[in-house]
Amino acid sequence: MKRQWRWILILATVALFLTGWTAFSSDQETPAAAADPGGEKTSLGARTAIIPTLAWVIGSYDAAGRPNLMTSSWAGVCASRPAAVMIGLRPATYTHGNIMARKAFTVNIGGADLARYAAYVGRVSGRTTDKFTATGLTPVKSAVVDAPYVREFPLVVECKVTQTVEAGTHTLFIGEIVDVKADPAILNADGVPVVEQLQPFVYSPGSGAFYGIGPALGKVADLAATIAADGP
Repeated sequence: MKRQWRWILILATVALFLTGWTAFSSDQETPAAAADPGGEKTSLGARTAIIPTLAWVIGSYDAAGRPNLMTSSWAGVCASRPAAVMIGLRPATYTHGNIMARKAFTVNIGGADLARYAAYVGRVSGRTTDKFTATGLTPVKSAVVDAPYVREFPLVVECKVTQTVEAGTHTLFIGEIVDVKADPAILNADGVPVVEQLQPFVYSPGSGAFYGIGPALGKVADLAATIAADGP
């Protein structure tokens, strides 16, 4: 049980502030900035101007059994027991239909060296492009869910769909985590993925760019203790 909680915590760390993005596209027009009545901040309107978001590569099979990938940032950890993640996809995406039919998907999390692959599979459609062939990445058939994962990505989450929720322009797929697989190189002595070893990256919808994650700021308990000791 301790090990399961550790996996959940590392996923939550990688997730950061989790809303999402689907295939580098925006469904909203950018409103004009407005003054804050309080005079301290600029109102950006009702839009997804939230940073950072994720860059999860989602694996699925299509109706013909062909493995497919797409990148989603409208995503994140959504439950601890049972451990689960959420991805938000537009119905127009090829992956949306794949997951609806197969009731499974994988989340593939890579380091900075894999950012270009995440960028590519988020910008072309699986309807017209075999993304594994185009990128040279290697599909691996999951033994526990009906979806492929990417051999080259060091952290993989295998999920079965337990619920879908229609939320405006996107369908939210709730995926119960069946297993998490990791390359030994990103694990510490306790068998937990380490951010410094994985070197994951995040996405900024406003700039359309990927960003690396900086050094650790400190343990949460230690940072909180400084407020208790010193005051605000």
